[in-house]
Amino acid sequence: MRVLLSIKPVHVANILSGIKIFEFRRRIFARRDINTVLIYSTKPVGRFVAEFDIADIIEDDPERLWLSTENGSGITKGYFDAYFAGREKAYALRIGELRIFSEPIVPADVIEEFTPPQSYMYVAGRGEDIRRQQQLPLL
Repeated sequence: MRVLLSIKPVHVANILSGIKIFEFRRRIFARRDINTVLIYSTKPVGRFVAEFDIADIIEDDPERLWLSTENGSGITKGYFDAYFAGREKAYALRIGELRIFSEPIVPADVIEEFTPPQSYMYVAGRGEDIRRQQQLPLL
């Protein structure tokens, strides 16, 4: 099963370049059969750009999570602290195999009445389906 995550372009760039190997979340999806993330790069990009396998999901209090992920965070401690302010739990998805699409995909071309999720959206099998529909190879 896949989940679609809306991620800001600056963070997407860091994921695609390998600087960011953890994607942080304030809350995690309820389903435990999620193994792949489809990346929606938010506006001004507004496209599906890649997908990655989830190598691990780390759950901890924010301070301990930072200590275990800071080297692959791709963000500053200040940004991390502001993002998790007031939270007792924090989550990090360890990025496994990354598959970058050769051409970014317009969401409306493959998902009818697409609206970017605030947090996440389940998309069973969509990553491969999207590539097939667009006939796009991976980079």
